[in-house]
Amino acid sequence: MRDHPRLPTSPGFWRSPLRGPWFTSVLGLVLLVGITVLFVTGLVSYAAYNPGLSRVNDMTPDKGVLGFYLFAWPTGPVWLYRLTQGVHVTLGITLIPVLLAKLWSVVPRLFTLPPARSLAHALERLSLVLLVGGGLFEFTTGVLNIQLDYVFPGSFYPLHFYGAWVFFAAFLAHAALKTPAAVRTVRGRLRDRSDLVSPRPVAPTVSRRGALGLVGGGSLLLFLTTVGQSLGGPFRRTALLAPHGTADPGGGPNGFQINKTAAYAGITAADTHEDAWRLVVTGRTGTVRLSRAQLLRLPLHSASLPIACVEGWSTADQWWHGVRLRDLAALVGYDGDPPDVLVESLQRHGAFRRAALRANQVADGRSLLALYVNGEELSPDHGHPARIIVPAAPGVLNTKWVARLTFGDL
Repeated sequence: MRDHPRLPTSPGFWRSPLRGPWFTSVLGLVLLVGITVLFVTGLVSYAAYNPGLSRVNDMTPDKGVLGFYLFAWPTGPVWLYRLTQGVHVTLGITLIPVLLAKLWSVVPRLFTLPPARSLAHALERLSLVLLVGGGLFEFTTGVLNIQLDYVFPGSFYPLHFYGAWVFFAAFLAHAALKTPAAVRTVRGRLRDRSDLVSPRPVAPTVSRRGALGLVGGGSLLLFLTTVGQSLGGPFRRTALLAPHGTADPGGGPNGFQINKTAAYAGITAADTHEDAWRLVVTGRTGTVRLSRAQLLRLPLHSASLPIACVEGWSTADQWWHGVRLRDLAALVGYDGDPPDVLVESLQRHGAFRRAALRANQVADGRSLLALYVNGEELSPDHGHPARIIVPAAPGVLNTKWVARLTFGDL
């Protein structure tokens, strides 16, 4: 029955003349480079959250040895996270047509019988299942995340993190087995003799090079309609497929992108009124409470910094004005090198109501408790009465509606 031409287990069921080693090898070599870059930038993105610093930053607390590579995230260059996460998200979307074409080109092998002819063959088939399943899982959860559509069970962070390690392990095993033959095939040193070649192909309607052109054109279209969200400025209007790809919200000095509005975070005017709001700063020598008026009497500094978020979007540089974090640390006994700080928001629900910053981030003179942006008071949606802005940090660590700063080793 398995050789019946109407069953997918039969080689005669798959009749496309496009399938073959050359077509599959070209797609595989593109994915070899692209997925490696995706994996590395994904690990870098995770390190940028400084999960080894504090439990409040760690979205994957059971990672164990998988966190072996974590390092203290630097504050420069200021566009570092904007670059790494922009590459990660944009490249991931761009590779979708290549991944789908690759899976289409090898789908006959998924139905090959018997499932395992030997132990080595069984291990290869298992790696193939993990490779296909892991690839679909990672790309699907990644796309859903950047669209802010969390329909999958559980938190995105551990699902995507652990899934990436499983997928990449299978990917490396598969690459080790197939890359030498793929290179020889592309160079023309191997003939098109493979189980991928149909024994009774239909008449072709497009050449294999034409099919590759179609895949490449699809990837180019996705690239052009996504990359603008990372470039910012006038290019944002070209990011038609990005959740933040339309024109910047509103106008004026506060007219740039946001993720969470004050209403979403449960922030009311009563919470931020000048008679009610106080910044609580705690450290070695005790606690001080500062009104916004008192903050404005402290030395104020400015910094030109972007905001970059995990979804891949970022703003152009905005001009922030406020009190340096290291000066606030000095108010509570840290006159020399400042320590880490735990930042707490007025936000009542949702992730990252609290965030930890490393000592090197606090010490940077561009790290501010911002009170103004582009010459105007912060709007409610941008964190009025005060927000954190730190160079090169992920957007979620630039806490809005700050209520408390606790300095000390975390």
